[in-house]
Parts: sequence; structure tokens; C-alpha cells
Amino acid sequence: MSVSAEDYTADQLEKARVLFSGPCDFMLGVAALSQLPEDSLPEIAFAGRSNVGKSSLLNALTGRNTLARTSNTPGRTQQLNYFNLGGVMHIVDMPGYGYAKVSKTQRDDWNALMRAYLRGRPSLRVVFILVDSRHGLKDSDIEIMKMLDETAVSYRIIMTKCDKARGAQQEMLREKIHPVLKKHAAAYPDIHFTSAVKDYGIKELRALMRSYAV
Repeated sequence: MSVSAEDYTADQLEKARVLFSGPCDFMLGVAALSQLPEDSLPEIAFAGRSNVGKSSLLNALTGRNTLARTSNTPGRTQQLNYFNLGGVMHIVDMPGYGYAKVSKTQRDDWNALMRAYLRGRPSLRVVFILVDSRHGLKDSDIEIMKMLDETAVSYRIIMTKCDKARGAQQEMLREKIHPVLKKHAAAYPDIHFTSAVKDYGIKELRALMRSYAV
């Protein structure tokens, strides 16, 4: 099942709204593990195929237009970008994956950084894997899921661009994805649907994120 407003109290939704309407500042871009900030706050990482709508979702969550740069050019995010949300948690924007036009060396570098980060970050609470609702899970998504299983990092599937896939198509996606998630030890069984354009599922996702920091 997806997370709905009924899964949270009005107080939880309001506290999440206040948190995400406060300061959210870019800290640094990490290209090597030696650059990682101190393990001082809980971290939630966002991963997804290039052009899945990750930047747009981060901007919608924080009510900003320029927190994470949006672009029609896949592969723009090439490092771990750290944001400090109100001194409560770190949001980590991970490199996009699955884009064939970057060099093999660059893809290998990104994969090595992600694997090392996932294995050695005690403050990492969960990874949100963003999946385009128009296309469903791709082979590159499954590869990341396997990496998270191997590194014992919990993860959730967050569907994006749901304004372009409604009703019956969402139900079909649930029916296709749920059996896959059951085969992956570190995956949560539920799926959350969002639309950054229509603000659909955003307030519930804020509350979910806040739950990892309280």
C-alpha cells in the first residue's frame, strides 16, 4: 500500500510542514569518502535513474525552486550533495544512474562512491529509490536494490511523476512491484506515489521523512 494522509495525525503532518518550510541549506558536494561530513545527524538519501524527477521532488518537499537544480540533461548530479534540513537531518542527493551516455569510467566511479558510502555510513537511516511511474522498475533500479541488500541499508520505493500515471496504471504498478520487493531483504513492502507538479503525496512524504529523525 502507499502512504496516505490517514497514516499520519494532523499534528504529525503539521510538524513536518513546519520543518520543511524552515531552513534547508546546501552543505557540500562529496566526491570522495574523505569529504563526508561528521555523523552528527540522521541522513536520508535519494537515489534514482537520471531524469527520474529527483531534483523536482526535493524542490517540492522544501517548497523551493532552486534547492536542487533541475535539468533536462541526465547525469547532472555527479556527487553526493548534502543538504542540512533545519539542523534536524541531512538530505543526501545521490548521483543519478542508468544513463548510457556517460563514460564507463564515470559510471564505475559513481558506483564505487555509492557502494562505499552505503557500507560505511552509520547515520544513514534509509534510501528512497525514485522510480518513474510511467515506466516502473528498470534493470538499473534492480541493481541498486541489490547493492542496498548487500550493504544492509533499508530502502523504500518512491514513485514520481504520478500526475502522468493515475488510477488503473498505479494499481498495475503496485501489482508488478510488490512481488519484486518481497524478494529483497532490505526493501520496505509499501510504495509511495508522488507528483512534484501536482503536490501529490508530498505532505505525507515529509511526515515519513521526519519520522526518521524523531
